[in-house]
Amino acid sequence: MRKTVGYISFSTLMFSLMEIALKMAGGAFDPIQLNLIRFAVGGLVLLPIALNSLKKQQRKLNWKDLRLFGITGFICVIISMTLYQLAIVYSPAATVAVLFSCNPVFALIFSYLILHERLGRANLISVVVSVIGLLVIVNPAHLTNVVGLTLGVTSALTFGLYSIISRYGSQKRDLNGIVMTCFTFLTGTVELLAIVLLTHVSAIGRSMGQVSYLKQFVNIPVFENISWQYLPLLFFIGVCVTGGGFAFYFLAMETSDVSTASLVFFIKPALAPVLAALILSEQITLPTIIGIVIILMGSVITFIGNRSKSIRSEMGQPVYPEKEDQTDSNDLIGKVESFNSSVEDED
Repeated sequence: MRKTVGYISFSTLMFSLMEIALKMAGGAFDPIQLNLIRFAVGGLVLLPIALNSLKKQQRKLNWKDLRLFGITGFICVIISMTLYQLAIVYSPAATVAVLFSCNPVFALIFSYLILHERLGRANLISVVVSVIGLLVIVNPAHLTNVVGLTLGVTSALTFGLYSIISRYGSQKRDLNGIVMTCFTFLTGTVELLAIVLLTHVSAIGRSMGQVSYLKQFVNIPVFENISWQYLPLLFFIGVCVTGGGFAFYFLAMETSDVSTASLVFFIKPALAPVLAALILSEQITLPTIIGIVIILMGSVITFIGNRSKSIRSEMGQPVYPEKEDQTDSNDLIGKVESFNSSVEDED
């Protein structure tokens, strides 16, 4: 139990410091460059753990696995995390942290739409409550930062999509979370590097330069400003936050269960704004505070619902009692009708 608490505490702290560290590094590095560096380092940190896990499974990766990593890497690293990194540029770190923490809500919606998984009552309530919290923070009637908020919400939405595809793929290919995450990071890094190198091609650069919103992506740097001066910050972002945060999150999952480990994402919306105010001197507005409280309520509802399902599953009880009761009733009615039919035949 002590190990689990330690894993969750470290992972929560690292994930809560993520936006703050990236905001601090934003002045020295290009957003896409920073995205490339942190996932390359994070993937390499997770690699020994992932390889050890594969060795225990006596499992070797094949082309179908790499194809899956190509899809998850593209959605996670290139789309979601690029949007996330840009959101940090245009918005306060605390706001991005809260918005991104809503990605489990979008994951629930995608699990229903794509995997046709049944949403329990607690999950439905959590989705509604969390959306209300998001609307309070975004405040559609008085939008002042449309670009930043759009990037933050879209990042959370696409990360929720990545989570569902990753979970479906891992079950289909028999790969655990640490392996999926590690090779998603590494494959996504290779894909992002290929795109970055394409921006250095003269013809492509000229074409991008003619489009106003693409000018900033011409000649994206790869190694610029990587010096001893910024090495401690890059080490913290790559090794501690990205690699260490995910590693300890999965260790918590191994020593407890998914619902307990998910406390990391439930605590982050409350802790990250406080840390941003202390470290970056960011002001937390009243609507943001109210929105955070509402989202935390939604998170608590989700945690209670997941915990309840986990306990019922461990005890061999139906995950959705109301559905099971209905099934039992239908079975009983069927048996009665069958019995009456047999009596009528005898007569």
